[in-house]
Amino acid sequence: MSQMILFDSQRHERAAAHQNPLEDAPLVRGLLIGIAIAFFVFFLLLPLVLVFTTAFSKGWEAYLSALGSRDAMSAMRLTLLVAAISVPLNVVFGLAASWAITRFEFRGKSFLTTLIDLPFSVSPVIAGLAFLLIFGRHGPFWEWLDANDLRIVFAVPGLVLATLFVTFPFVARELIPLMQAQGADEEEAGRVLGASGWQLFRLITLPKIRWGLLYGVILCNARAMGEFGAVSVISGHIRGLTNTLPLHVEVEYNDYHTVGAFASASILALLALITLALKLWAERKMHQDEHEHRLVTTGEL
Repeated sequence: MSQMILFDSQRHERAAAHQNPLEDAPLVRGLLIGIAIAFFVFFLLLPLVLVFTTAFSKGWEAYLSALGSRDAMSAMRLTLLVAAISVPLNVVFGLAASWAITRFEFRGKSFLTTLIDLPFSVSPVIAGLAFLLIFGRHGPFWEWLDANDLRIVFAVPGLVLATLFVTFPFVARELIPLMQAQGADEEEAGRVLGASGWQLFRLITLPKIRWGLLYGVILCNARAMGEFGAVSVISGHIRGLTNTLPLHVEVEYNDYHTVGAFASASILALLALITLALKLWAERKMHQDEHEHRLVTTGEL
């Protein structure tokens, strides 16, 4: 009997020795998983379900009628227009900034990197207010703008400027760490072989960063279409002229047009789901490229 007890104690000691010290107890693990699932259901899934159920609460005809109204169609067109202008400009800036920061050493490099993060630390409402003070009636440029019949505030150019400000870090912030991790060995080899700067970018750099660039464009486009704070300040909430889709949701809800508000919100929710799917696809492609590049550099492929 004593030998069996000794054998059992030794077996338990060996099992405890082989147990992962970082692995939590089953109770703790189950509790954490339960909290995560509960948070997901109550704060993410239920609001999403509520948006669609309220949007279709009066049937398909009311839903399509709300989306087909003049103000809703104008808001959708304006949202697409602002995104179509701001996203390509952010792509150009992101490529230029990431190329300069990762491939050159110059005075003020750290300051430029810090400025790229500025929209993350400044409230979008403050950004919209800043543009309002600069280009508004009491701003320093108002007399010149008024003399040349140019409108920035309460017009499409103001919406584009505000959207550009809140979205310009996304592409650059995605590309800078990616290009730093990849290094510049291949570009330097191409330069030694006589390639021009454009050839280096088109044939070497761009193929390596294409999925990271797409990832940044997806996030930038989602933020551009869903931005509320900055454009709310500078738009003036003019129906049919300066109301983007998020602003149209607010206006419809304040006017007690519940179906119209949630119908427009469902379009933004669909955009979020599509963005999530594209984001996961781009992440998978990036990981595949990194794995293939690692195999090539180590000579395993």
